[in-house]
Amino acid sequence: MDQKYLWIEALKFNDRGLIPAIAQDDRDSTILMMAWMNKESIKQTLATGEAHYWSRSRSEFWHKGATSGHIQKVKQIFYDCDADTILLKIEQIG
Repeated sequence: MDQKYLWIEALKFNDRGLIPAIAQDDRDSTILMMAWMNKESIKQTLATGEAHYWSRSRSEFWHKGATSGHIQKVKQIFYDCDADTILLKIEQIG
């Protein structure tokens, strides 16, 4: 496994393999949205530098901005002390 992905193994995903992800503006700390991620969407986010989520309603990956044009450039990723929630510090474009 690629070393840069090892921290993902410490995360506590729910029984559906998902973890809540909060998107926060990196400049003014405004909370922009909450969505769900799984291991693969986290890896896609790290690989591209843009937020990818898991859509529970459509059961598919969701690249934020692919249809709306409101792309989220990920600046930093954190997880809480329980490792059961992710915080994405993002630059909202569009």
